[in-house]
Amino acid sequence: MGGRTLANRAVVSPMCQYSAIDGIPQAWHRQHLGSLMVGGPGAVILEATGVEAIGRITHGCLALHNDAQEAAFADLLADLRALGTGDIGIQLAHAGRKASSRRPWEGGAPLAEDEDPWPIVGPSALPFDEGHPVPAELDADGLARVKAAFVASAERAKRLGFDLVELHGAHGYLLHSFMSPLSNRRTDAYGGSLENRLRFPLEVAEAVRAVWPEDRILGMRITGTDWHEDGSTIEDAVVLAKELERLGLDYVAVSSGGGAPGIRIKVGPGYQVPLAARVKQETGLAVMAVGMIVEPNQAEAILASGEADILALARGFLDNPRWLWHAAEVLGDQAPYPPQYARAEAKLWPGAALARPREVA
Repeated sequence: MGGRTLANRAVVSPMCQYSAIDGIPQAWHRQHLGSLMVGGPGAVILEATGVEAIGRITHGCLALHNDAQEAAFADLLADLRALGTGDIGIQLAHAGRKASSRRPWEGGAPLAEDEDPWPIVGPSALPFDEGHPVPAELDADGLARVKAAFVASAERAKRLGFDLVELHGAHGYLLHSFMSPLSNRRTDAYGGSLENRLRFPLEVAEAVRAVWPEDRILGMRITGTDWHEDGSTIEDAVVLAKELERLGLDYVAVSSGGGAPGIRIKVGPGYQVPLAARVKQETGLAVMAVGMIVEPNQAEAILASGEADILALARGFLDNPRWLWHAAEVLGDQAPYPPQYARAEAKLWPGAALARPREVA
């Protein structure tokens, strides 16, 4: 993709850590990301990173819109490059009407007045849920500001040397909230028909494509369905993916949900893979599958069946940063161990058969 070749088809999905200070990565990010790099995935994609201060979900979210943040990211990337050879990506995001919230372990509710909240924005003046603040509807100046912020953050990511940029167009955050009729009730050129609701996400993608190098990877995480009878559908996702392909993006990661509260999703192994498979079937884009991909044989079957090109694992890598090494053992292949850890390979450590009897058998 984008003139680059990933070492393998398992990548670390963006996972918010809510541990930044003023958008700046901290020691937690170094150990978290460093451990993942050592495990040898094809790419590690950093968590949702705000393109402006009011685009963060919480006070603990990463951001990349000022020089202090850029300098801190430069130091972080230098450390990560020393720990692994996989590509390094960053997910650029704007939380929209879901911004200004507490961290999940603090309940995730909107920030109270004594918690330094900030104004939130959206496609329409519709709060995310009962008791949530009403976002300001973005006017022409606001739309231009947000688009320019995505471009500026992409320029910073380019200077920093990131190999990949992923635009966050899912989970009810700003770009997805324009796409979904559950959150977009506009009557201008950015609302109403699907063509209009996709207009702003596509304008952002086109603007970032114009500044992001052709020899690096550019993709978008999109929503395959809102899981709501009045929400966006897989057919909408296919239309969006085709337009992103036309604009020159390299891939889409197909997720779902997050656009409205109270929706119960029946979760099971690979429950979102059919959404990815539908997009792959109807476009020429590379497609990442996400969601409850856990077992190596399950993961390999998704690739072998042609349902997806790449697997983006999140909690699987949180649970086991060495997931790729152990998957290779199960599948009879060889994983890239760094020399410092080579003694843990099954061929060199008899204890592997005790620690990982199923993999080594």
